[in-house]
Amino acid sequence: MSVVTRFAPSPTGYLHIGGARTALYSWLHARQHNGRFVLRIEDTDRERSTDEAVQAILDAMAWLDLEHDGEIYYQTKRFDRYAEVIDQLLAEGKAYYCYSSADEVEAMREAARARGEKPKYDGTWRPMPGKTLPEPPAGVDPVIRFATPLDGVTVIPDLVKGDITIANSELDDLIIARADGTPTYNFCVVVDDMDMGITHVIRGDDHVNNTPRQINILKALVGDDGPLPYYAHVPMILGPDGKRLSKRHGAVGVMRYRDQGFLPSALLNYLVRLGWAHGDQEIFTREEMVAHFDIANVQGGASTFDPEKLLWVNQEHMKAAAPEALIGELAWHLARHGVENVAEDRLTAIAAVQQGRCKTMAEMAEQSLFLFRDVEDYEPKAVKKHIKTATPDLLAQVRDALAALDAWDGEALAAAVKGVAEGNEVGMGKVAQPIRIALTGGPVSPSIDDTLELLGRETTLARLDQAVAAFRELKAGA
Repeated sequence: MSVVTRFAPSPTGYLHIGGARTALYSWLHARQHNGRFVLRIEDTDRERSTDEAVQAILDAMAWLDLEHDGEIYYQTKRFDRYAEVIDQLLAEGKAYYCYSSADEVEAMREAARARGEKPKYDGTWRPMPGKTLPEPPAGVDPVIRFATPLDGVTVIPDLVKGDITIANSELDDLIIARADGTPTYNFCVVVDDMDMGITHVIRGDDHVNNTPRQINILKALVGDDGPLPYYAHVPMILGPDGKRLSKRHGAVGVMRYRDQGFLPSALLNYLVRLGWAHGDQEIFTREEMVAHFDIANVQGGASTFDPEKLLWVNQEHMKAAAPEALIGELAWHLARHGVENVAEDRLTAIAAVQQGRCKTMAEMAEQSLFLFRDVEDYEPKAVKKHIKTATPDLLAQVRDALAALDAWDGEALAAAVKGVAEGNEVGMGKVAQPIRIALTGGPVSPSIDDTLELLGRETTLARLDQAVAAFRELKAGA
């Protein structure tokens, strides 16, 4: 059997963390079995679905690099197919027209509750042997209902929760087409899964109640012995307070995590571990996830989202990455600060210096802005602490020592600065911190030799000249 999985979001908002984990699990299962991963946009809710939401989902999937196979399917482009299958079910007596109003159906359910029974539609318009149906009311457009089996059970073959058995008597005759003719979600899903050859449906466990209804419709189309997909209902993600993850926990669209500086590889690594484990391993490459993931080993209980753990995973991915692998995200974050068109070799050099010092790519970009922006002022606290009467002369000596260098590399730069410190019989801190303030405006930067090398000769010498003049003027007026 060739494995085919699908991710089928509804474009009514951003792609959230729960959806991203479902997409990842589906993608991993397909890749692990050399199968296909289908992307399907379930946009039949025309009032809530928007083009902006569709694009947000596509952007998030592209950023996460969860590439789909083949075309992207849109349910709104398949209405002719749905109508064809509905006509088939009607012709075979497996679906029927229902003229009951919403108020009448609610009254049926209330009556069932009063009798202590399952609240559901009572089958008034369902054709039955020997049953005389009422006369259709004039001017009423009927819905179309699926004739759910009246007895027996439906078994959900669930790879996470184990087989789930539901009595068919507990199920309603589901509406598969509204009065205006538009098909409903549960019906469209079945036709899509059948037509696309989906073998494994991996989705959130909030869909468990839908699954027996969908299985019965599918059996009506392919027969009791026809192919049914396996299901894997993945438990929900909880916030730190034990409640379902929501906006109040900081749960946002996937692309907001990019805004915050997380790497896609780190986010996927964190998500795969929300409910699945491979021994004690915490950090996974994409290749390792594909090699080791097993949907059958996903835990049955809910997982808790931990922002601090995600931050740690991200930092580990940043430290382990080849510098050139970080330059795409670094360039993207720099561009948000107005810094664009930076050469790849310079981005690589920046990433190599900064990747062990930062927890996020947003932080890396912010801490690298000094390389691209002139120093307009100096932090008052840093100046007060580190700029003394002798400092301008020390910086002038550093400037001259650096200007005399033939090679502008870390080893030569470090030796030049050290030589000034030793020549004046002062500790490195008396020289290094003033250099940082002169070059960046503040007391924090990478190592002095890295800072000097990244800035380059011309910029370094110009900023030192500026700082010497500024600090001399400051001390003269003190």
